[in-house]
Parts: sequence; C-alpha cells; structure tokens
Amino acid sequence: MTLTPEQLIGFVNMVFWPFVRITALLMASPVFGARTFPVRQRIILGMLVAILISPLLPAVPAIQAFSAEGMLITAQQVVIGVAMGFILQMVFGALVVGGQVIATSMGLGFAATIDPQNGVQVPVMSQFFLILATLVFLALNGHLVLIETIVESFYLWPIGSGPLPENLAMHTVTWIAEVFKGALLIALPAVAAILLVNLAFGVMTRAAPQINIFAVGFPITIIAGFIMLMLSLPVFLPQFAALLEAGFLQMLVILE
Repeated sequence: MTLTPEQLIGFVNMVFWPFVRITALLMASPVFGARTFPVRQRIILGMLVAILISPLLPAVPAIQAFSAEGMLITAQQVVIGVAMGFILQMVFGALVVGGQVIATSMGLGFAATIDPQNGVQVPVMSQFFLILATLVFLALNGHLVLIETIVESFYLWPIGSGPLPENLAMHTVTWIAEVFKGALLIALPAVAAILLVNLAFGVMTRAAPQINIFAVGFPITIIAGFIMLMLSLPVFLPQFAALLEAGFLQMLVILE
C-alpha cells in the first residue's frame, strides 16, 4: 500500500483542522476552559474528539496546513472555535452577574473568593452559582451536547468554505443582551425579597429612630437572602437549562 502526498495531506487535514476548532472551543468554553483543567488533558481531549468525529465530517480541502492558504484556514477555525466557546462562557457569566447582584443586596459584596475557573475574585454567591451550574451542566449531559454542537458546526460552516460568516461578530455581541436578561431572571426573586426587607427596616427606622438599624438589619438581611435563595432553587434549574439551550442554539446561529 502506497500513499501519495495528496492522500497524506488529506489524512492529516481531516484531523488537524477539526482539532484546531475543537481545541479553540474547549479553551474558551466553561468547565473545559477552566484554569483547573490541565492544558495537556485539554489538548488530548481535543485530539480524541477530532479523531472520533473526523469520519462524520464533510470533506476537507487538500491544502497544505502550513501554506499561506492553510494558515488562513487555521486562523478561521480558531476564530470560530473561540466565538462558540465565548457564547457558552457567557451563559456562566450570567450566573456571576446574578450572584454579584444578590451578594451586594444581602451585604455580602465584601465576601469574595477566588474563582478557580477564571482565576479572579468573585463574591461567594457567584461562586455558589458557578459550582451549582457546573454540576447541573454535567448532569444534563451538557458536555455531550457540546460535542454534538461541534459536529453540527462543521456542516453549517465547512472547513475551507470561504471567509468568516458576515454576522459572526454581530450575533456574538448581541448575545450579551440575552446574558443580562438571564442574570436578571436568576437574581430577581432574591433581590425583590431583600428589597422588601430593606423597605420594612426603613419604616421601622422612621417609627423608632432609637433602634440601631445596622446591628439589627444586617444579620436579618443576610438570613432573608439565604432563605429566599433556598426557596428559589427549584426555579434555578429550568431557568439555567433554558439559558443553556439558548446558548447552544446561538453557537450555531453565528455560523449562519
């Protein structure tokens, strides 16, 4: 059995360019793109997924990967992968924003911890929401849906099909509005309850000015916030699942 140079280039490109797009997506996506996820394992995972799905993908152009045209195609795969991962990352970013709003309303804005996923300080409520979202993401087989979305992206925008989609940047930017709407829906029950508690304390202060409102109101506000969070947890799952589903759909919309 002999291989011609064209056949060898075709075999290499059939895995190399899908590997570039997949690895760029894993680098920018939540869970897999976390700082606690080793880079070596991320590369191995991207290679394994590329090898497994390569027989299912459309034919790739027989172009040398290190030529000028091949480097342009490689850059396109990186941009597409990072854009898709960024959209999914924004779904988890909505939880960070919602947690910051709740923590500020409860008086826990000063209590910050290091987020292991992004390596920055976030309020403890944001950290709680991120851990909860990661568990829900894995429980809902979000990692499998992510692989399915990757495969579908190669059919919507095959490798070497031309310039990048015209509306890729616009669809990516407009998705931020959906993220803030999701953050508002997640934080609204707790923030509304804490607002009512603060209004009640305002009435008490006017009726009895001698009450030390800071000594009494601070612990009650925190307790009320935690109680409202406990009561709103059953609503968290459908809201986050809907936001996650919208994120996966948006990952494909940017390629249309």
